[in-house]
Amino acid sequence: MNIFISLIVAAGAVLVFYMITEAFRTRIRRQQLTFEHLPAAFDGFQLFFISDIHRRRLPDLLFEALHGSVDLVIIGGDLCEKGVPLARIEDNLRRLASLGPCVFVWGNNDEEVGAQQLRRLLARHQVSELVNSGKVITRGADKLFVGGVDDIGHKRADVRKVSTLVEEEFAILVSHYPEIADALPADHPFSLILSGHTHGGQIRFFGWGLEEKGQIKQKSGYVHVISNGFGTSTLPLRLAAPAETHLIQLRRTE
Repeated sequence: MNIFISLIVAAGAVLVFYMITEAFRTRIRRQQLTFEHLPAAFDGFQLFFISDIHRRRLPDLLFEALHGSVDLVIIGGDLCEKGVPLARIEDNLRRLASLGPCVFVWGNNDEEVGAQQLRRLLARHQVSELVNSGKVITRGADKLFVGGVDDIGHKRADVRKVSTLVEEEFAILVSHYPEIADALPADHPFSLILSGHTHGGQIRFFGWGLEEKGQIKQKSGYVHVISNGFGTSTLPLRLAAPAETHLIQLRRTE
């Protein structure tokens, strides 16, 4: 019996060690998405999407792998949470902004460090807030629209307002919550939607988790990328829901 108990304890310790290791892995998913209406000048355009950093310090390995390959950085909310030192948040922002132009949408935890303090850091590093608003990216004569909704969790998201701002042929929508898909107007203009928030369930057993695992969903008229996120909440543990970031290359249908 003592041997049996010892084996269970040892197996549990190994599992916890593995879950901690998974929580701090640095993974870049390199994904290529093809769209019929992508303007020609944006064929090959590369988006770096990162969501749910929470308490993590962004590692050198991430930036070494991305150097020179990013056209636009998109931070999908929960950059931070209560208790994260402002110096760490600023360092993460500074490093992300060094990759290229950078936009940010609010998640449900970001205000916990103080909304005005975070806004000052965003402005200091020239990171554009998308608060039910959008930004136009120009390449030659072609344009691409990136819109972001405010946090659904605080009932401030207005996807209809963002939809009315789109005049460009190709538009991206960023929302911290995947549930934004349920609020899309029938005639919405978005070809790509980026979300996080769920952490992929963070801990999954035999395929089951509290939330749906991150994935790419092919919808009627658009693609929805839902990320497992980079950090964790409550406990620094992951199982079968790997920490991830995304380098998404946009391609035009030939």
